[in-house]
Amino acid sequence: MPAHCEGASGVSSQNISTEGLSYRDAGVDIDAGDALVDRIKPFAQRTLRPEVLGGIGGFAALVEIGQRFREPVLVSGTDGVGTKLRLAFELQRHDTVGIDLVGMSVNDILVQGAEPLFFLDYFACGRLHVDTAATVIQGIAAGCEMAGCALIGGETAEMPDMYPDGEYDLAGFAVGVAEKSRLVTGSAIGSGDVVIGVASSGPHSNGFSLIRKILVRSGASLDDPLPGTQSTLAEALMQPTRIYVKPVLSLMEQITVKGMAHITGGGLVDNLPRVLPENLTARICRDSWARPPVFAWLQDAGQVADDEMWRVFNCGIGFVLVVDRKDEPGARAHLAAHGLESWVIGEIASRAAGEAATRIL
Repeated sequence: MPAHCEGASGVSSQNISTEGLSYRDAGVDIDAGDALVDRIKPFAQRTLRPEVLGGIGGFAALVEIGQRFREPVLVSGTDGVGTKLRLAFELQRHDTVGIDLVGMSVNDILVQGAEPLFFLDYFACGRLHVDTAATVIQGIAAGCEMAGCALIGGETAEMPDMYPDGEYDLAGFAVGVAEKSRLVTGSAIGSGDVVIGVASSGPHSNGFSLIRKILVRSGASLDDPLPGTQSTLAEALMQPTRIYVKPVLSLMEQITVKGMAHITGGGLVDNLPRVLPENLTARICRDSWARPPVFAWLQDAGQVADDEMWRVFNCGIGFVLVVDRKDEPGARAHLAAHGLESWVIGEIASRAAGEAATRIL
């Protein structure tokens, strides 16, 4: 990736020459940064699309939109992984947080009906550990392959004294394209439309500040089994964010999807209203799908109120589609054919004065 490392090499002050300082003496290991770029090039190469004209290694990457669109609209999104990284550090599991990073951004731009074109990442650390960074970025490349977008560049910043040794932060940036006439804005949603909820893989990358508090208060170990499953708490909580791009884009070729929502922080309560016209409400039946065991454990272990659960977590629904009632069977069959479990979780209705935009019934 077009990257430069600004960080620590671990050289102690006793080793600093009194005759003249080097960048390595100041904590920046340029050789480590170069080694990382060499390590990640094969991962990125596998994600390239025909539109990419130039990528890893230059000062900037070049992508053309191509001739498929008459009125192309660029759609962009950015996000991070958040405090889920604290668990990654504790568990020394760095292979899936890159998928989380990609998923949080590409699922957001999918809501508008956009096809992700390319992705850039930002990896910041105090001291660059090449093996760890390469593992993280390999996960980013895997997420890009799932989404069908190219990993064309990024930045690896090594900054002494900014981060504890062994820790890092991540940010990601996705750019996609959509035909202007086919943008999904929610304006076509009407009373009587069906709300389809698509299964999440777990908490995704939201609510981990609360999750960590629950772990501390409950005294649970991440190695403890999750009741009702064959998984440990660590395995359930570290499941990467599900990427919905390819199944949903192909569904849009078959039916009219009137609205979509990526269920992130704020849950169904706060995210679904973002795509609804002001005169409509989504009435969601809480018993229309089976809530995964990890959410039951979190609520019980943390004594979390129902309203708080709905506003913090996705509670098993990672993505929502709003379609005409006649299109619901075909839409769910298509999702199932792509390995995605889904349910009719509610319907759209006229919104009464004072009624909430989303109601969990």
